[in-house]
Amino acid sequence: MHVTFSPEELEFQKEIRAFFRDEFPNDIREMQAKGMELKPADQVRWQQLLHEKGWAGINWPVEYGGTGWTPVQKYIFATEEANANAPFIIPFGLSMVGPVIYTFGNEEQKQRFLPDILASNVWWCQGYSEPGSGSDLASLRTRADLDGDHFVVNGTKTWTTLGQHADWIFCLARTNTDVARRQEGISFILVDMKSSGVSVKPIILLDGTHEVNEIHFDNVEVPVENLVGEEGKGWTYGKVLLQHERANIAAVARSRYRMRRLRKQVSSSVRGATPMIEDKNYMRKLAAVEVELKALEYTELRTLAAVASGKAPGPESSILKIKGTEIQQAIDMLYLQAAGYYALPYVPDQYAPDFSDDPIGQGKETQAALRYFNFRKASIYGGSNEIQKNIIAKHVLGL
Repeated sequence: MHVTFSPEELEFQKEIRAFFRDEFPNDIREMQAKGMELKPADQVRWQQLLHEKGWAGINWPVEYGGTGWTPVQKYIFATEEANANAPFIIPFGLSMVGPVIYTFGNEEQKQRFLPDILASNVWWCQGYSEPGSGSDLASLRTRADLDGDHFVVNGTKTWTTLGQHADWIFCLARTNTDVARRQEGISFILVDMKSSGVSVKPIILLDGTHEVNEIHFDNVEVPVENLVGEEGKGWTYGKVLLQHERANIAAVARSRYRMRRLRKQVSSSVRGATPMIEDKNYMRKLAAVEVELKALEYTELRTLAAVASGKAPGPESSILKIKGTEIQQAIDMLYLQAAGYYALPYVPDQYAPDFSDDPIGQGKETQAALRYFNFRKASIYGGSNEIQKNIIAKHVLGL
């Protein structure tokens, strides 16, 4: 895709590029280059650096501290951010609960929560999925029963990403069971993770990492002022949040970056071996992914334009989510196929990221397999791709 930038946009691009060149902390840059997981303090430090520049609330309205950037400026920022291999922004505060609060919350909630979310002073996590209630989220069983001036919350949330670091969790909980439709009677509630009765149980993944958790609520008392919007409207608010999440999941700029690095890797030979770029069958598959990725950029820009005009992402976010994650997984497969048997061993002290500059065959591709298996989840989280196809059929095709 070719985008012609105005002189003002070119100046903006220079400013963004200079920031990532000159102000991106070297220690974080090195950890990113080595594929190392950032510590929470380093992640927060990076996000607070963006906040100091006024660049934290990329999609937020200006009146709440947002950037006021145009769709093209957002496109430029995402591209330069990916090219610098900068850390992903943890989405739960800035990209998810923040927009719900500034859209549906009352003034007291906006004053109380938004400044700390914008400044990354508070770590949030998401309480949606439950054991037995993932893609069929309307079947959730976590209860929030009103008792005077507070709700009493009981239930379990699962697959709670980075919940072990969280200060707060935003939850969908059932506040009314006497309803005609399962989607009714669900409310959007903010819970302090330090509340009595909240416990976190780690879920250790196959690669040995502690990324996700189960969160248990045992008679947790939550003040009624932590209810966002109207009681029973949580399903509506949750859908808006998921639309923002799905648009972000697509990660188009990151996929472009990974494809460029892959082309560089497969173009070089090691010890006289024929480089992968000479394998016509492999390069045909690589080119097919590049075409799909190029097409996806247009949809991303349309979605950015909708957000810039004050709208929440619509069904386009489902298209972005489906194609974005399918492309990510296809790229993972390309890295794995390029690495071949070099991807088999895994020694944590020796691995390098799959986007390393080194050509295939240097023995540093062992993370490719871990990335491949871990990101099979990409087509499930944020609403499974099968559910997204139903949303598109209903809202776009009218079926």
